[in-house]
Amino acid sequence: MISFSARHLLLAATGTALAIAHASANAAPSKQDAPVAHVADQAIAVSTPDGEATLPLYADRDIDAAQSGLTRVFIIVHGTLRNADTYFATGQRVLAAAGSHGTDSMIVAPQFLTPPDLRAFALPPRTLVWSEGGWKEGAPARRPAPVSSFSALDALLQHFDDRQRYPSLQSVTLIGHSAGAQVVQRYAVAGRAEQALTRDGIHVRYVVANPSSYLYFDDARPASGGGFQNVDTQACPRAVQWKYGMTDAPAYVATQNIAAMETQYAQRDVVYLLGQDDVDPRTHFIDRSCAAMAQGPFRLARGLSYFAYLQARFPGGLNQRVVEVPGVGHDARRMLTSDCGMAVLFGRPMPSSCPVESEPPPK
Repeated sequence: MISFSARHLLLAATGTALAIAHASANAAPSKQDAPVAHVADQAIAVSTPDGEATLPLYADRDIDAAQSGLTRVFIIVHGTLRNADTYFATGQRVLAAAGSHGTDSMIVAPQFLTPPDLRAFALPPRTLVWSEGGWKEGAPARRPAPVSSFSALDALLQHFDDRQRYPSLQSVTLIGHSAGAQVVQRYAVAGRAEQALTRDGIHVRYVVANPSSYLYFDDARPASGGGFQNVDTQACPRAVQWKYGMTDAPAYVATQNIAAMETQYAQRDVVYLLGQDDVDPRTHFIDRSCAAMAQGPFRLARGLSYFAYLQARFPGGLNQRVVEVPGVGHDARRMLTSDCGMAVLFGRPMPSSCPVESEPPPK
């Protein structure tokens, strides 16, 4: 069997010519500019020094009611279409597939709205609204106050750090697929809520499934011939800028120490759930900017290369793993309800059919 490190180098090299040929063909699909079909029917308050607001969300229980028997919370972040209703339905499928293990679990699907949604719906004035790309990057909201989407996620996690309301809660898992995984991965780097939950005995896990890109901590990117080399920032300055690199990060991130964030990130419980068939370089809103193409030609290659990059930076102290899902491409429902996905979400023994990488590569 080909080794993990060899596979990631092979995948990174595969399609290099294609990456170069199409790096500039990243026209935004019109679907992203269309309003959502539905706005979530519940909400939480978000209180920050930047202002007060509310974040809409779906939940399979009353978000404000006490839940004495609840042990797990799954927060699932939607993709680029902001279709939180679809992702909420996927979460409900996960709980149904879990059988008795799903009865003490809760699904929550926050919704990050944009100006087209504001124009299409009579939203309460305190509802948070971001730019089309801003919510994915931790940028400040456009209204009613400049609240980062990461601050909104802080508020959501902090909501569950309440032993009077959730006395039996043991874990909160933040799940993202596609654009939602971009949010979750960056939030796992910079998010501020985990420490308080951990202190109170609530474990936090991040599941990053098939994102278009990842956040790198320096200028190194996968090289077509294998290994890593510094990206050509003259040809593609965007490659090292936020959300691909640490330059020009939003205020939520820029006010923190980069080295401390990286060290903290390496110790956080992050699972990269990658579809082995997610190898199409053109579909499902994949980011094909030069900055994204510098990370690899398609999502599977980018994910494997990023994990190899982290392994090289933390050869003895990486609390993370890759789990590959055979026979699945860019499909949130199939990823999360697969045997591999269910094992990750519910802490079950991992089936032998699901390749797992968590150890440093051999020297």
